[in-house]
Amino acid sequence: MYDKLSKRAAEFIDHDEIERTMTYARENRHESALIGAILDKAEAAGGLTHREAALLLECADEVLNERIYALARRIKERIYGNRIVLFAPLYLSNFCVNGCTYCPYHAANRTMLRRQLTQEQIEHEVVALQDMGHKRLALEAGEHPLNSIDYILESIRTIYGIRHRNGAIRRVNVNIAATTVENYRRLADAGIGTYILFQETYHSENYRRLHPYGPKSDYAWHTEAMDRAMEGGIDDVGIGVLFGLSNYLYDFTGLMMHAEHLEAACGVGPHTISVPRICPADDIDPAAFADALPDALFRKIVAVIRIAVPYTGMIISTRESPAMRREVLRLGISQISGGSNTSVGGYDDSDHGEEDTAQFDVSDRRTLDQVVAWLLDLGYVPSFCTACYRLGRTGDRFMSLVKQGRIADCCGPNALLTLSEYLADYASPETRAKGERIIAEQAECVPDVRVRARLREYLGKIGDGGRDFRF
Repeated sequence: MYDKLSKRAAEFIDHDEIERTMTYARENRHESALIGAILDKAEAAGGLTHREAALLLECADEVLNERIYALARRIKERIYGNRIVLFAPLYLSNFCVNGCTYCPYHAANRTMLRRQLTQEQIEHEVVALQDMGHKRLALEAGEHPLNSIDYILESIRTIYGIRHRNGAIRRVNVNIAATTVENYRRLADAGIGTYILFQETYHSENYRRLHPYGPKSDYAWHTEAMDRAMEGGIDDVGIGVLFGLSNYLYDFTGLMMHAEHLEAACGVGPHTISVPRICPADDIDPAAFADALPDALFRKIVAVIRIAVPYTGMIISTRESPAMRREVLRLGISQISGGSNTSVGGYDDSDHGEEDTAQFDVSDRRTLDQVVAWLLDLGYVPSFCTACYRLGRTGDRFMSLVKQGRIADCCGPNALLTLSEYLADYASPETRAKGERIIAEQAECVPDVRVRARLREYLGKIGDGGRDFRF
């Protein structure tokens, strides 16, 4: 029986409720008045139920579909403005005991070179990332006894401890296997940012087929991980599915139900939602997955998530091409990776990771500087900001500010400050010139006179060599 307050996966992601929702959405996809009323409600940026969101996704009226896209763009602009947060993944190890059929890390893959970074190698990777200009990382590691919680914690300490020239990693997000409340408590004590775990698919039967062995094959343990993470003191969690593993509407509905559950049962919804879709990798062929997602449907999923869960950050990786990333930035994406490498040890030129350690093929191979310049050309403000996390504006405190429309008072100026740091320390001359023009224009648009004056002061100090100013 469906119960969004329950802590049991089978109840807050209830199969029968998903099936009923899919039927409802398909039967009403031509009901223009009903869909129009849902869009009227969504204009207030208060979010939608999973059933309302599913109906928007299935909407067959092209006029209303255009209204969906227009509303997604307005909500994105209203809440996030023109800021785009940048990060990079850091792969620590591809040793894994699981049998995930869609991931080349699966234990039966004998063609992949297995590698785990030492702390010295991690330091080399982090220095290389700092030399690009990165301030925010997402740690990735397979599930294996070698990749113990102690190894992960030691790696986090190593990363936070590295100071190289003007570089520093200020936020470490962690994407590792589902674990215990005690281990989540240790991650929280280590000062991680967001704990990220993709559900892969919410269809429990398909989930078990796709995960034939290993700890990850336990559907309930995996699906209930975010509840344990929050119980362990982690304020910010990030969810997502790997679109293409199961029917898109089923997984979309499950994703919306998971967000509803976290809001209802834990007091705060997901900090981020990621939207990866199946793509080529070492021994993985997307053509083998019948539910692989076409571009048009992918764009619509992004738009409807932005409308349904307006205050949640949305992430897209370099799985997607520059052209697709450009399209979905307008529709809802607020965070992207840049200059990414999905190989273990892939950033350090002196010890370059082999290509066959990569988790997936990268479609956007541009450098971070090229991505920053591209964003500036599109009128966005590339942001390396980590201030909210470091000042305790996390979890329900962060969401409260966002819902009150006050977070932009901090995020806008902080984006300009971190962009100014990047331009001074890492940018090419062409990118620096573009960025300085954007900063000069945007600084004059800060509505609060006192904040604007302090922003000018901080920008001047950055020009004189100062760093790490924040609101």
